[in-house]
Amino acid sequence: MNDRWILHADMDAFFASVEQLDYPQLRGRPVVVGSAPDRRGVIAAASYEARQYGIHSAMPSRTAYRLCPQAVFMPVRGERYREVSHQIMGVFHAFTPLVEPLSVDEAFLDVTGRVARGLEPVALARQLKERVRAETGLTVSVGVAPNKFLAKLASDMDKPDGLTVEPREDEAIKLFVAPLPDGRIWGVGKVTGERLNRFGMHTISDIQQAPLSTLGSIIGPGAATHLKRLADGLDDRPVVTDHEEKSISNETTFDEDVADQDVLRQTLINLTEKVSCRLRRTGRKAATVVVKIRFSDFKTITRQMPLRPHTDSERVLLRTVRELYERENVRRPVRLIGVGVSNLTEPGGAAPSHQPMLFDDWDDTVAEDIQRDASLDAAVDRLREQYGPGIFKRGSWSAKR
Repeated sequence: MNDRWILHADMDAFFASVEQLDYPQLRGRPVVVGSAPDRRGVIAAASYEARQYGIHSAMPSRTAYRLCPQAVFMPVRGERYREVSHQIMGVFHAFTPLVEPLSVDEAFLDVTGRVARGLEPVALARQLKERVRAETGLTVSVGVAPNKFLAKLASDMDKPDGLTVEPREDEAIKLFVAPLPDGRIWGVGKVTGERLNRFGMHTISDIQQAPLSTLGSIIGPGAATHLKRLADGLDDRPVVTDHEEKSISNETTFDEDVADQDVLRQTLINLTEKVSCRLRRTGRKAATVVVKIRFSDFKTITRQMPLRPHTDSERVLLRTVRELYERENVRRPVRLIGVGVSNLTEPGGAAPSHQPMLFDDWDDTVAEDIQRDASLDAAVDRLREQYGPGIFKRGSWSAKR
């Protein structure tokens, strides 16, 4: 039996609930956050009233409208959601310093220390719910369990505004999770789920009873061991309070398929500017640039190129994006296009020393170019922050600074 006490706090229909909070006339009505139904796009969130009609996140907006024509469609207000998220995370961190955010609206909280001082875990969960409601006007569902996997399962069992406590004895835990679909286990996505289903495994109980060797023959030995442990309710991962950001990316989904090369190139310029600005804001440098293209038939390609040395230079990133895109000789209509960077340095850390690849030679002139790029990027960032991101626009795809 585990002696830890973990809470998983998950806000209820977060984006839609913020809209209903800010616009009281929407309360009790089906609210959908995302693209308008007359434009191509998907749903980011749906209120519980809208979910009764079968609407869910990632559903095309046009489908959502067909299911519920009377739904109120609201645009995504990212800045407002981040503002409320900051409030929520502030409540979590005031409750315990051991907080592991999973997204803008959910987190794990380790309250083992508070329980050791004589506080009841269920009472702590109720206090957390009351504080969130008092400070934000929103409801949160909380799962209480001996580990992260079980806590996350529990928080989803009685939404909205729920509080579910998982058992702590090993056999009781196994019985508790046994009837749940196997898709509730972390790592069981569509492909893995279909493989398990083909062998008659549909519930967590089926996985509990399956020999490890059988699971290994279906999904591989490593994945089978991990899956078996979770099915038995075993998860010894600690709450991690400092996640390293692995990548930074931005992408655009067009309302209509785009074949105009000028539009596609300008979109890539805009996306590269956003990514490079975010990279510098986090104090990191990147070693890989990625370009993502999704065509009208949903076929998606990603192309990447290494950068040496690591860089946050907008000029270098744009040149690399341009090279990756031009290599593909895109002539088909494009539905989505994106730019990303990965293999990032630590915030504020020095980049590893590598022999340069992007430059024809490496001498004092190149070093001066890097310093000039850094100074110019810093100046442009300050002006963008003061006057908005549209203050500067590049003259053309091939323009150099």
